[in-house]
Amino acid sequence: MTPKAAGRYHCKQLRTFVRNPINLEGGDREEVLQTKPPDAVGTAPREQASENPKNVVQSVAKAFAVLRAFGQDVPELTVAEVAARTGLDRGTAFRLIHTLLGLGYLRGVPDGRRFRLTLKCLELGHAVLSADDLPGHATPLLRELVPRIADAASLGVLERGEVIYLARVEAGLERHGVVRRAGTRIGAYATALGQAILAWLPRDEQVFHLDSVQRVKLSERTLIDLDTLLQRLDEVRARGYAVSDGENAYGLRTVAAPVLDARGLPLAGVSLTVGGGRFTTAEFVALAAPHAQRLAAELGEGVRLSLGAIGLGGAAR
Repeated sequence: MTPKAAGRYHCKQLRTFVRNPINLEGGDREEVLQTKPPDAVGTAPREQASENPKNVVQSVAKAFAVLRAFGQDVPELTVAEVAARTGLDRGTAFRLIHTLLGLGYLRGVPDGRRFRLTLKCLELGHAVLSADDLPGHATPLLRELVPRIADAASLGVLERGEVIYLARVEAGLERHGVVRRAGTRIGAYATALGQAILAWLPRDEQVFHLDSVQRVKLSERTLIDLDTLLQRLDEVRARGYAVSDGENAYGLRTVAAPVLDARGLPLAGVSLTVGGGRFTTAEFVALAAPHAQRLAAELGEGVRLSLGAIGLGGAAR
């Protein structure tokens, strides 16, 4: 990769670069370079600084690519194999491997040609895994979006037809009379958060949860008919996120996305809510939906990679 080409990677692209180390300078380079940069609207100053190509150290990305080249299916690799799996030239792969050897993250196999990861690699994730449960990990991420993107951000789970809020960050919704503290329960049928979780369940489970609570109109826009709700869930699944415009509280607009486990089933959901006077529905969906989906995907990936170490903190599912 030429220095000029390397400079085109920004922070979001770097995450793809590290996560997909195979053929970094071949097939994955096209994927990375085609990654759509984040919208300028509502971008935090810290994120803008991170996305400056001048702030990206390519050697660090390459070192992580070397570590990611090893896996359960290929626990031992030669220099040539590392180079092939990362798209690096052999000289660069050789120097990075020996740097990681010196730091203790790789060790040589007795045959003298192969290398493998060491247990020291666990240090990279131990601090995160041991720090908190899912609500604890989600809260600072929710806080980053309030009030920059939304007036409130939430994490919740589904239990017998109700959404239980596990984490909530808000600013400025008091005038709407909405209280959604951690532990608050509300019928999943009437919330974008609940619909985002329900949409990824099998049909029989959707019906079970929808029939587990009394469905009443919280506003003139609340859907309570079972067939209509099931059709809505199909639409949410096809779109990838749920939208509520005053369906459970007048004057509030919400976008929500599911946090999926390794099987593709909903573990939880995240939502972003704004007062109606701040954006039109179309404006808020265009701004907030990508953030909700990225946040849900990040939490889901964290849960999957933790292999059970990150849980719901005792909340029922």
